[in-house]
Amino acid sequence: MRILVVNPNTTASMTARIGAAARAAAFPGTDILAVNPAMGPASIEGYYDEALAVPGLLEEILRHQGGPNGIDGAGIDGAGIDGTVIACFDDVGLDAARSVAIGPVVGICEAAMQTAGLLGGRFAVVTTLHRSVPALERLAERYGVAGRCRIRAAGVPVLALEDPGSGAVERVRAEIRRAVDEDGAESIVLGCAGMADLARALGQETGVPVVDGVSAAVKLVEGLVSLGLRTSKAGGYAAPLPKAYAGELARFAPPAVE
Repeated sequence: MRILVVNPNTTASMTARIGAAARAAAFPGTDILAVNPAMGPASIEGYYDEALAVPGLLEEILRHQGGPNGIDGAGIDGAGIDGTVIACFDDVGLDAARSVAIGPVVGICEAAMQTAGLLGGRFAVVTTLHRSVPALERLAERYGVAGRCRIRAAGVPVLALEDPGSGAVERVRAEIRRAVDEDGAESIVLGCAGMADLARALGQETGVPVVDGVSAAVKLVEGLVSLGLRTSKAGGYAAPLPKAYAGELARFAPPAVE
């Protein structure tokens, strides 16, 4: 089984950390291919960054599974991919990715929230900046967990998680403690892919389950692929209709399916 893990931002060091977390979670024999696009924002912190990260994300999926729309399914090295993880907690481009992907596509926010819901009653998501809270509240509503979920922000930029001297991890740790003490959170979700390597240590410190969305998404994709399940193409996730795209997006134009 081969799973593509796409970090939609362009920071390669973060992609390496995400890839390590994905490999640690995967079964032996699962090949994890962790990538990031060559174009787009260095980090995703708000709606504008999110929108401009989508083309690069889609390009990586199409490039690794085959030609435009993945028609041949061969991928850039002939191996193809069986499923995809979108490793940004905003679930950037999730619906568009499911429209072009051949195998199942899982976003780390949905995976983490649904996993946390299986571990207890109320849970808290601890994310980076306060500007991310409204988007994550909307995702909690979409995924049916809004009544059980509190979104908290540690007030740290995403790229600060890459700097051991920034104090970012300490601020995340403090926010987790507040979520447990003040909100009665029975489990914690780490609300950024850049926190993926912190879950085990933070869980041991707090005494409640701490869910990393990258790991949770990898396990969900493994399960879906093992069951022979793919995203339905009967409705909204049908392949895009062929048409011309103009300007810099011309190379994204969906081809006719023969």
